[in-house]
Amino acid sequence: MTAIAFYHLEASTLEAVLAKLLEKALAGGLRVVVKAGSEERVAALDAALWTYEQGSFLAHGSAQDGNGPDQPVWLTHGDDNPNSATVLFLTDGSQSAEITGYDRCLELFDGRDVAALEKARSHWQAYKDGGHELTYWRQGARGGWQQQDP
Repeated sequence: MTAIAFYHLEASTLEAVLAKLLEKALAGGLRVVVKAGSEERVAALDAALWTYEQGSFLAHGSAQDGNGPDQPVWLTHGDDNPNSATVLFLTDGSQSAEITGYDRCLELFDGRDVAALEKARSHWQAYKDGGHELTYWRQGARGGWQQQDP
C-alpha cells in the first residue's frame, strides 16, 4: 500500500512548503509528480518553483516543457507519470486514480481554508478505508512540522 502523509499548512504558503519538500525529495534521489487542481495552477506552481528563493534551482517541468522522462519533478493536473516517479504530491484538493502506483503520497492542504480542511478529512477517511498507511503532520507557528494524531 501507498504510504500517505497529510501536511496541514498553517504558517506558510503551499508554494513555499512545496519547494522545501521537493528539495528534500530530490536530495534523496527521488522522482516526483506534483498534481495540481487545474492547468492554471500548474502554470502558477511552475512560476513559483522558478522564483521561490533567490539563487535556488529546482529542476522541474510540465506538459508545456515536454521531455517528461527527463524531468525529476513533473507538474500536472492529470494522472500522468512520465518520469516514473515514486512520490506523488497532491495539492489543491486534487485526488489521483493512480495513487497505488506510488510508494509515497503527500497531500498538502491549507488548514486555514475550511473547504480544504473538510476535503482533506474526506480524503483521509477514503484512504483509511482503502487500507493505506496514514500519517498527519501539522505546521507550527514557526513553520516546523510535528506529527500529530488525527
